[in-house]
Amino acid sequence: MSDGTVAIGIVSHSPDVARGAAEMVRQMVGTSVDVGWTGGNADGGLGTDAAQILSVIEQIWTPAGVVMLVDLGGAEMNTEAAIEMLPADRQATVRIANAPIVEGAVTSGTMASTGADLEAVVAAAEEFGG
Repeated sequence: MSDGTVAIGIVSHSPDVARGAAEMVRQMVGTSVDVGWTGGNADGGLGTDAAQILSVIEQIWTPAGVVMLVDLGGAEMNTEAAIEMLPADRQATVRIANAPIVEGAVTSGTMASTGADLEAVVAAAEEFGG
């Protein structure tokens, strides 16, 4: 975990999509940015799970912040729920970017690797529009 670099979290209804997007970020930026992912529901089917999302956020959380990329409405709702479960002082450091999951993850990961702050990393992801 890097205290000075924004981390990237990926949430998809499909574990394969989430894993693949995370792997793309890792291949683009190496290990300079912490990347976490989760996909699927607790039963192993398509869906998302707030507890799994919370676990990913806690694993990659850094004082610099975490940018979350989500694929569909349920993923966004469960990510919002997970953020609300964080301690109050950490909630403001986790943002959901309104961006396509793959493009947003790669772009935000690339920006984070430069040492950019949370707002700049979110802005980079959102340049693609959501």
